[in-house]
Amino acid sequence: MSSGPLPRELHPAAWWVWAIGLAVAVSQSSNPLLLLIALGVVGLVVLARRGGSPWARAFRLYLWLGLFIIAVRVVLHVLVGYKVGDHVLVSLPTVTLPSWAAGITLLGDIRLEGLLLAIVLGLRLAVMIACIGAANALANPKRLLRTLPGALHEIGSAVVVSVSVAPQLAESVQRVRRARELRGEAARGLRGLPAIALPVLEDTLDRSLLLAAAMDSRGYGRSADRPESRRRLTSSLTLVGLLLSAVGIYGVLDASTSPLLGAPALMCGLALALAGLWTGGLGAGRTTYRPDPWRGAEWVTVGSGIAAAVTAVLAARWAPEAMILPVEPLSWPELPLLAVAGLLLGAAPAYLTPVPPQATRRSGPTRRALVTSDG
Repeated sequence: MSSGPLPRELHPAAWWVWAIGLAVAVSQSSNPLLLLIALGVVGLVVLARRGGSPWARAFRLYLWLGLFIIAVRVVLHVLVGYKVGDHVLVSLPTVTLPSWAAGITLLGDIRLEGLLLAIVLGLRLAVMIACIGAANALANPKRLLRTLPGALHEIGSAVVVSVSVAPQLAESVQRVRRARELRGEAARGLRGLPAIALPVLEDTLDRSLLLAAAMDSRGYGRSADRPESRRRLTSSLTLVGLLLSAVGIYGVLDASTSPLLGAPALMCGLALALAGLWTGGLGAGRTTYRPDPWRGAEWVTVGSGIAAAVTAVLAARWAPEAMILPVEPLSWPELPLLAVAGLLLGAAPAYLTPVPPQATRRSGPTRRALVTSDG
């Protein structure tokens, strides 16, 4: 008898809502303690709930991308960044620029406060990218396409092809490295990069073309014949809804505008946009085989992501000084308990969701044949 739920994959939309909620929570803070907690939560959920699919191994690529972003942010700060603080670490000469570039200073003294602020801002962007990478590693992008409204099916086909590039790249790297190890080629690092880069790019391109051809043969991205009146109605509703949504967002952010240009305009615009999506999907002739279920585990995942975002927004309004890194004067950052509680709630999918099914290992002859064909 099984003591827990049967292994199954969660609805892909639930993972994306959870990841976007955590990304929103991260965007509200420049506190390094909160950013590291959020990164730990994302890593915990990925390690606990990623399956055996090829895209599940792509999370480390997003982590390396985050490290690269932090390094670039630090380099830009050293070159042209605004040097703040009183503690000078390194004194560099200042390069004088022409008059048309007034206000930009190259190099100069590197100060501790400005350097820490640059690292933290780079870390915030890196953690946000890690959140999106977690959704890409946990959710099947092809299954996500089936859940999109019919009006977004054409755009969704292109998005699925583009989103699947990173997982296919990770799988291609592993396949090529495994084939080179079986041939006895032990070159690693920069020396082995030329021998890996070309086969990886070729394999990734071939797999992307195969995916595009397979989707085209199954009718993805093809729209059915619709009456001209319905097309005009769909376009009008969507366009007016998006314009009203933009006006409503501006009204919500700007307190000096009329109250009617705030939340009422935003709600009306969203309603019209949703109506346009609904009318546009009426003519989409497509069926879904075995639609993904939406059960309690999906609600837990979505609720944990929304809770993390809401608590971070509330903490930023109630105690904004605790959500940033104090640099003037430089001091140890505070730890807002409300934001920490929300981020810890974001780790609920690691324990309250079913374990995904693991990919079965290939037999010895089949796996050797696959590696031989790759090599």
